Amino acid sequence: MEPIEVNAGRVYLRSLRADDRVDDRPALAEGGITDPDYVATRIRDWAADAAYTWAVCDITTGELRAELVLDPSTGRLTGWARAGERGLLDEGIAAVHRFAEGALGLAVTDAVSPGTAPAAPR
Repeated sequence: MEPIEVNAGRVYLRSLRADDRVDDRPALAEGGITDPDYVATRIRDWAADAAYTWAVCDITTGELRAELVLDPSTGRLTGWARAGERGLLDEGIAAVHRFAEGALGLAVTDAVSPGTAPAAPR
């Protein structure tokens, strides 16, 4: 599946990026994710239907504030947020629930929202 963007109130969910226009790697590093291939891996995961990953962004700036990862084989949702961004993470979780259930017919079985602690697999 191609990455799906979701607009949901104060949050905008999009694929992770590391290109000449947007580079999420510095924000990911704040969450402890420093693998230089992480973004490319997550994009390949979408194509392989192995995991669907979203950058949870402020709707006005497009800057990554949190990250969510949905495992389509289990419905398990994991995520983490940058310091002070728990509210946006929670809004992103609600949006992914709606998307997974409405568009994919997938029940989200476990929503992990650890605040600022990374929970997404690296």
